[in-house]
Amino acid sequence: MPSTSLCFGQRPRLAQPAHQTTTPRQFWTTRVTHHNGTHRRSWPGWGSISGRSHRPVADPLHSSTLPGMEVWEQSAPGVLCLPSGRLVRGRGLRQPLPAGTLPQFALYLQGTPPPAVAWPSRWLRWPDWRLPTDPGEARQALADLWQRAAIERVEVACSGGRGRTGTALACLAILDGVPAADAVGYVRQHYDPRAVETPWQRRFVARFQR
Repeated sequence: MPSTSLCFGQRPRLAQPAHQTTTPRQFWTTRVTHHNGTHRRSWPGWGSISGRSHRPVADPLHSSTLPGMEVWEQSAPGVLCLPSGRLVRGRGLRQPLPAGTLPQFALYLQGTPPPAVAWPSRWLRWPDWRLPTDPGEARQALADLWQRAAIERVEVACSGGRGRTGTALACLAILDGVPAADAVGYVRQHYDPRAVETPWQRRFVARFQR
């Protein structure tokens, strides 16, 4: 059965159960088990090749998008593909709004209320160069964003799009199954090499729990 990448907004083929294994060129592998006719995903193994060059691989039994849903273009600026196939756009609010499709929901990480936008959004108080003022609220907001990413075009943004936004994206990667120890590296490889800028932001990611 040919593999199907979930990072291009395509629905997978469900012809038969499949079992993915890790190869020297495949990481973030999903293994599928069956119980009472249902499918459950687990994340038991991760690439351990020197250099940790990680990339998502196909999950042929699960789609992160609904039929007919208009998703982000994976090649669009700031769009991060999570291992499950969810697409999240990160950006800096100091930059012009990218042309094209608009988000359906956004999480804005600012020390003061952000400017009004034409789509539903949530403000999480998170001062520049620092951490969220309410870690519990931050975790709830990130979990909500991760869930929405399965059925909506979502974005997360701060002023510059690297420190706070990169930290949030790393936490979303953890919610998606990436080990906390690898989440910063994952975001730096697939989103921005300078994401997660401060030591305390890195510690916040390391201590973030699924």
